[in-house]
Amino acid sequence: MSRHALLRSRVGATTTSLALLFLYLPILTLVVLSFNDNDLTTIWTTASTKWYAAVMQNDDMLRATKNSLIVACSATFFATCISTLAALGLARTGDGTKLWMEGLVGLPLLVPEIVTAVALLILFVMIGFPLGLASVVVAHTVFCIPFAYYPIKSRLASLDPSLMEAASDLYASPRRRLFRVELPLLRAGILAGALLAFISSLGDFVITYFVAGPGATTLPVYIFGLIRLGVTPEVNALSAIFLLGSVIMISLAFMVIQGASQQQKKGNAS
Repeated sequence: MSRHALLRSRVGATTTSLALLFLYLPILTLVVLSFNDNDLTTIWTTASTKWYAAVMQNDDMLRATKNSLIVACSATFFATCISTLAALGLARTGDGTKLWMEGLVGLPLLVPEIVTAVALLILFVMIGFPLGLASVVVAHTVFCIPFAYYPIKSRLASLDPSLMEAASDLYASPRRRLFRVELPLLRAGILAGALLAFISSLGDFVITYFVAGPGATTLPVYIFGLIRLGVTPEVNALSAIFLLGSVIMISLAFMVIQGASQQQKKGNAS
């Protein structure tokens, strides 16, 4: 390797390391300070788990967590169902129609969340839709659809078309082929899309803040309310728990996608 290439490689590695340090050092600091026994967040005394116990005994916090799980599970279910039907439907359409329809499906990823939040709030007010958990579920379903759609679309594109043709040659009806062939083969993509939609819904703040009504406070909104009064070790503990849940869900999604990819490679090899 030449001196110039070696220097460029070292500069790239150093830049990447600094960027990762900038991103993850605050998160690591938050997790460490969540075990601080002191009431003052930035002054370390001794290690303790009392703030985690305080989180578990906070009724308002548990209520917000319950609302978040209700919204995330509901939005994940509806978004995954819609995304699965959209992926199967668009796979059978012409290239021209498919192009602009996929653009519409992915539009929520391009539009800033603040714009989506204001637009949904105006829509709910115009049609008289009451603001509450139902409005949050509807809003989350809208912006979770792309997160669920693209893993399903990717998995569908990797399927062997001859399997569908073989099912048709064996006189399988379209409905039987859907439930006995296509959906089982799409199971990994559907699960991965559902996990991504779930974690996206669980961590959303901007849209929820605009369309949530009284009694519909979710965990991110509740954390924001606590931070406005000042960051406390209890907030750190709650954020650490929230972070752990997010990491677990993302890891599950990654494992599912990797498992499906390896299974497909084995199938192609055989």
